[in-house]
Amino acid sequence: MSGVDRLGWRRKFGVIAPSTNTIVQPEFDMMRVPGVTSHYGRIYIPDGRIATDEGMENLLVQIRANMDDCVRSLMTMQPDYMVMGMSAETFWDGVEGNRQFVKQIQDLTGGLGVATGAEGCERALKLFGAKKIAVVTPYTPIGDANVRKFFTELGFEVGQIKGLCVNSAVEIAQVTEKTLRESLIEINDSDVDAIVQCGTNLCMTELADEAERWLDKPVIAINAATWWMALRDNGIEDQMHGYGTLLREH
Repeated sequence: MSGVDRLGWRRKFGVIAPSTNTIVQPEFDMMRVPGVTSHYGRIYIPDGRIATDEGMENLLVQIRANMDDCVRSLMTMQPDYMVMGMSAETFWDGVEGNRQFVKQIQDLTGGLGVATGAEGCERALKLFGAKKIAVVTPYTPIGDANVRKFFTELGFEVGQIKGLCVNSAVEIAQVTEKTLRESLIEINDSDVDAIVQCGTNLCMTELADEAERWLDKPVIAINAATWWMALRDNGIEDQMHGYGTLLREH
């Protein structure tokens, strides 16, 4: 028997997420639109300690070692498109690193399209006409340096980056709204055109929507930007309130 998926009749997204991540799936689920379903493959992360630069690099080693198995398992449900549910890997080594990552996923999937947080943010910033940005991340300095490299190579001026240096990958999900709110205010220099939040395990999508009203500028949450890219790449133009200007107006 062949036909259209009963629930994913518009698109079935295969989402690649770390086993330690507890935020990206519920945030993507909050932004669901009719006829689009998300199906998660988990990258096994046995050691989620990321309080040091060495820990961050070790996390990337684990991701690369276990990526192929995750994607192969996702392919058994015959996805239409792939969505990256983690962001550090998509920024690592700048623009070329992101390109290589996308190629890796396409090689494993027979050429499926891929939404990454890095490219979603790039598209959003260009759409908003931003020149200078500030960034909030859960990362250590090495992670922040790779984020800066990516955006600088694209021609953006990068102001302050607030790296929260969270102890473990699981603990990223425990960062409080108060900490995130204070971080946004701290990096919001008067000449910053937009603020970007990296780290798919930071619970930020709804707060970013609120922050746009009191900062009076785009605040781009990585999960909202990635989901927006995935939808628009697939010709799905549904707009929704509560998750930022990007999904509400573009």
